[in-house]
Amino acid sequence: MSLFLLQFIPDIGFGAMRVFMALLMVFWALVSLEGVISHGVQPLSRIAIHKTVFAIDNDAYIKASPSILGINEQNKEWVTLKYENPRPSNDDWIGVFSPSNFSSSTCLPENPRVGSPFLCTAPIKYQFANYTSPKYKHTGKGSLRFQLINQRSDFSFGLFSGGVLNPKFVALSNTIAFANPNAPVYPRLAQGKTWNEMTVTWTSGYDISEAEPFVEWGPKGEKQKRSPAVTLTFDRNSMCGAPARTVGWRDPGFIHTGFLKELWPNSVYTYKLGHKLFNGSYIWTRTYKFKASPYPGQNSLQRVVIFGDMGKDEYDGSNEYNNFQRGSLNTTKQLIDDLKNIDIVFHIGDICYANGYVSQWDQFTSQIEPIASSVPYMIASGNHERDWPGTGSFYGNMDSGGECGVLAETMFFVPAENRDKFWYSTDYGMFHFCIADTEQDWREGTEQYKFIEHCLASVDRQKQPWLIFLAHRVLGYSSDYSYAIEGSFAEPMGRELQKLWQKYKVDIAMFGHVHNYERTCPVYQNICTNKEKNFYKGSLNGTIHVAAGGGGASLSEFTTIKPNWSIYRDFDYGFVKLTAFDHSNLLFEYKKSRDGKVYDSFRISRDYRDILACTIDSCPSMTLAS
Repeated sequence: MSLFLLQFIPDIGFGAMRVFMALLMVFWALVSLEGVISHGVQPLSRIAIHKTVFAIDNDAYIKASPSILGINEQNKEWVTLKYENPRPSNDDWIGVFSPSNFSSSTCLPENPRVGSPFLCTAPIKYQFANYTSPKYKHTGKGSLRFQLINQRSDFSFGLFSGGVLNPKFVALSNTIAFANPNAPVYPRLAQGKTWNEMTVTWTSGYDISEAEPFVEWGPKGEKQKRSPAVTLTFDRNSMCGAPARTVGWRDPGFIHTGFLKELWPNSVYTYKLGHKLFNGSYIWTRTYKFKASPYPGQNSLQRVVIFGDMGKDEYDGSNEYNNFQRGSLNTTKQLIDDLKNIDIVFHIGDICYANGYVSQWDQFTSQIEPIASSVPYMIASGNHERDWPGTGSFYGNMDSGGECGVLAETMFFVPAENRDKFWYSTDYGMFHFCIADTEQDWREGTEQYKFIEHCLASVDRQKQPWLIFLAHRVLGYSSDYSYAIEGSFAEPMGRELQKLWQKYKVDIAMFGHVHNYERTCPVYQNICTNKEKNFYKGSLNGTIHVAAGGGGASLSEFTTIKPNWSIYRDFDYGFVKLTAFDHSNLLFEYKKSRDGKVYDSFRISRDYRDILACTIDSCPSMTLAS
């Protein structure tokens, strides 16, 4: 140990010395790493942890309470911090660490997208010491509240002075933990591979060598049965690069999925998650409920919510990795408040913007639990889940932060044949959905192109008149500024699918990726095929394109020129709701996340013969023979 570091060691007790030495191993590794350029979206990357020096002060302290969380089996709880620093400043800050002992392993930077902090177990979030204590600079005393969720490990808090550029480690808190950190948490429903199957996925700290996972379920008020669950996990070597392999790595625990089969259409079922320990005892969640999907073609009220790019945010106001999803909590709140009027949700890519910081997936699944535990929560793959150079993604950027699809494919179930190929179809009553994966090649001649055509061609429009195409990147029409400067007003090459949408008479093609809302006229080859704007009767003669990427991530501007096919544009957060009243009548609504009110809408009213009617490029040649 160098004399330089020895001078920072105060006269502390043996227990504190052990913590100090463990931390010292971390920071000794950190100071040996070279700095690299950050991509600028992670507030914690501004913290120069590699410059941290030890300035532990016996007169400074930080204490967290309560020390035991989740006594009543809750999976999130508020923690209060009390702290004091004899030499306070407005730059002092507090970091949340989990596991509490900080990893002492070293992680070398692997690419230019990784900036400081070079912590092998990254801080989950941080907040300035004066955030709720405006007199902190004068008194040196303060208090702060963090909301913690059960993430399979304990927590500690570090008090730092010197600001984010020259941090000095001043004090370490006591350790706090949930009563059962391994408890099953955050159930998320999804449609199975058949219309009468529902899947439920959850996370726990129990490996199958410790406990047997299962779902206890059945019709509401009737006898319940048990179905076994499968278990998946992954390790650091499953990640494709940094920060997921290095500073962002955190043990994901175990992800379990149960399959609930042969459901009666529209019936209400209850379920709870269980783990049978090998000592014969059981660990249970509370009881949840859901409504089974309608039979394909069933004539009943059916309500679908669609959005992209929501991400996550923190109720405690803390600054955390990728904390730029300012509208995320509003969108989440609106869906929870209106849950009784929602049957299924589609989140079409850019799920939580973890970008390689694995702990953020727990934060996201906790945030959406009230929704995903009650209705199917279907996802699509976006650039922030999949893209990584040399891994088969269509785009060679680093937007996934080294996750290369592993987190999305494991944390959520989708009824794909191969979850690495994240395209699939699913039915919900009178709706047929074709979900594409824009992060893998969709062009003509590819495997995905063949899937898309088969998905569109195989639907029986007499039974399922509402044909919806969903994908992350805009493969259709958008006047977002980023697409306008490319001169394409869409993803380059994206419109190769136009002839399929037109041939199979897709009603609506909906996309995320651009963080705003836009609706087009029914359009084909840049030409509006229907002059109506709000009430369509009969054949559309084209496809209505919608950008619905305003779920929560920071908004993106439109071009100043509004194309003739663009009907409505909104620079705000929001989501789309589709309501099928019957086989002939569909209501489309765009709602803002701030208040849940409708700001754009249209209706479609038609008969089956209107779907059959020919328009340009939509019907094969006819014989003139009688």
